[in-house]
Amino acid sequence: MSSAKFYNEAYIWLLNSGVRVITALAVFFIGVWIIKILRSRLRKVMLKGQVNSSIQPFIFSLSIPALYVMLVMLVIDILGLQLTMFTTIIGAFSVAVGLSLSGTFQNFAGGVLILLLKPFEIGDSVIAQGQEGKVTSILIFYTVLLTVDNKTIIIPNGKLFNEVITNLSREEKRRLDFEVKLGYGTDIDIAKQIIQNAIDSTEGILTDSPIRVGLTGMEVDSLRITVNVWLVPADYLNIKIALMEKIVRNLSAAGIVFPKST
Repeated sequence: MSSAKFYNEAYIWLLNSGVRVITALAVFFIGVWIIKILRSRLRKVMLKGQVNSSIQPFIFSLSIPALYVMLVMLVIDILGLQLTMFTTIIGAFSVAVGLSLSGTFQNFAGGVLILLLKPFEIGDSVIAQGQEGKVTSILIFYTVLLTVDNKTIIIPNGKLFNEVITNLSREEKRRLDFEVKLGYGTDIDIAKQIIQNAIDSTEGILTDSPIRVGLTGMEVDSLRITVNVWLVPADYLNIKIALMEKIVRNLSAAGIVFPKST
């Protein structure tokens, strides 16, 4: 090929495609510069907005690559390249990945919603998925509970957020309810007074909240006295044990007979 023909073809290409190539390069470098600025500002906004630290890496890992993908697609479009095959491949790949990672995405979405909406926080005692324990860690894919018998329970956030969650620590106080069964020969007034004395002598029971002791049922072989007291959620189990033991001892010491189970 002669140099004249080469320069002539180069000139024709420059007229037809050179502007688009130069424009695409300019858009690419300007886009990269803008994305870097947006990334820096996004980080500052998240820090000022006190976004949970567990969410921040995932927001960056999703938003910044998405901006780069959009930039590349824009550059390809400016160059006038055919995207049909490329789009088909990306679409098929996305569907395959989506199907294989559907459970992971559900856990991710559940973790983000838990961290944003805060139905519970670290240190709260909760009942969820049939498990009761204190929340020790809230991660993006799962939540960790520690039970009273020192077992670690790991619950996927997808299931956790879509089920009923009972937060035992959200309120400042919790009511303790239980029943005491007594024989029919029992003097109700004496039994109620013994139970009330046990309540009054048990530390941790909130005296500024209503305390209720009363007959709530009559069965074939026993009377049922219901006890309602209020306490701080963190002391629930300790106070329950102490109070019930004290009631049983005091009733037995007073000669009150408990019905025998049949």
